[in-house]
Amino acid sequence: MINIIGKKRLEGIIPASILPVNENGKINFKFLEKHVVYLISAGVDGLFINGTTGEGAWLTIEEKIQVIKTIKEISKGKVFLCAACLQPSTEMVINEIRAFEKYEPDYMVAVTPYYYSVPQEAIMEHFKKIAHYSSVPLIIYNIPQCTHNKIELNTVLELAKEENIAGIKDSSGDFISFTRGVYTPVPNSFSWIQGEDYLDGPAFNIGADGIVTGLGNVFVEPYVRMYEEAKKGNYQEVNEIQKRINELYEIIQLTGGKVIPAIKSGVALLGRSTKWMKMFSLTLGKEDIEKVKRVIIKLGLLSEK
Repeated sequence: MINIIGKKRLEGIIPASILPVNENGKINFKFLEKHVVYLISAGVDGLFINGTTGEGAWLTIEEKIQVIKTIKEISKGKVFLCAACLQPSTEMVINEIRAFEKYEPDYMVAVTPYYYSVPQEAIMEHFKKIAHYSSVPLIIYNIPQCTHNKIELNTVLELAKEENIAGIKDSSGDFISFTRGVYTPVPNSFSWIQGEDYLDGPAFNIGADGIVTGLGNVFVEPYVRMYEEAKKGNYQEVNEIQKRINELYEIIQLTGGKVIPAIKSGVALLGRSTKWMKMFSLTLGKEDIEKVKRVIIKLGLLSEK
């Protein structure tokens, strides 16, 4: 499906890929390839690269380029690629976009300015300027728990009118604003993408275009099936699949909200990553890994042996 911007439609299941690294923090390309092949083979629609789950805020531009280049080669055009530029200023985002453009991702992604508090007018100008400079459509990324600057709904609706802004990934957890947005008329080229795994089913049931999932790195098949059922209007089945996703979410709850370490450990237990975090001290310990393992066994993804 093509939107009016001329790119692949921003929709469906879009895992925010983890980044397997070795104990010294260097990228493990063997596991990266194995994991990306798993996601694509499972039937995902796109990949979200160097985002929060991919520890993008801790990567150098050179490392980000390596990841984009590698995934581009592995994916062979089978899925669309969203390259995240998690930088705190407009100029820094634009500079990163320029570095990424030669590898031809389908979308660029940017968060609000962060560290300093900024008003909505500054956020509006930030995204408009980035969209103007980007050669591919821009995805707005709303994650105020990390940037401390929330994008208000009225700001999103105004930005939706911009020709080179393709949609929003909303990881705020504010489902009231997300629902109001989905129900508000916007250009057909603008997509509403949910970024909180507890809200995936509800988002599809109100008409969201897609989801970006971090938790789906562990087990993405239910998400793919959820999207298929949502397209058929099988809302009750979507709800049943959400219950299974909620069970998987226990790997995060039981480890005290250690989101990325728990996800990474889950993928490692299934043989597609290491457990190591880019910031070494955040790597999950043995006790927490055992909690993750018990959840995965309970879901039938791993034997008890």
